Amino acid sequence: MSLLQFHVIMSLIGIGSGLIVAYGLLTRRSLPAWTALFLVTTILTSATGFPLPPFGFDPARAVGIISLVLLALAVLALYVLRLAGPWRWIYVVTATAALYLNVFVGIVQAFGKLPPLQALAPTQSEAPFVVVQLVALAAFIAIGWMAVRTFKPAPAI
Repeated sequence: MSLLQFHVIMSLIGIGSGLIVAYGLLTRRSLPAWTALFLVTTILTSATGFPLPPFGFDPARAVGIISLVLLALAVLALYVLRLAGPWRWIYVVTATAALYLNVFVGIVQAFGKLPPLQALAPTQSEAPFVVVQLVALAAFIAIGWMAVRTFKPAPAI
């Protein structure tokens, strides 16, 4: 398996498990196994993007750095600080934002690689691409907002 294949598989698992974790946040469920899977695969997605071409600093690597910072805060908030005080909402916001960035890149890749989508937005500045990205952004803002308001895990003993 190539690094690119591994990167794509980790990304897809990260998105799938992240959506399950987001559902858990909205329904007040912690889902520890799904959360661990989401965090590990999303960290691996971001980390494995750096050695892929094209080389040099570009928007994809900027997104990777932002994602890794968000994920580090999410891991710190969840596993070290146990969601105490403000770390609950910091975890929710950083985990949701990291998932959004993974979806954002997935949309970019889908419009760049899948012929039917590429035909709709060959330069990724056309309306179909912009609308999909705006809908995704709005959805994740709504998910994050609702999750901050509803996710209140049982206190750690």
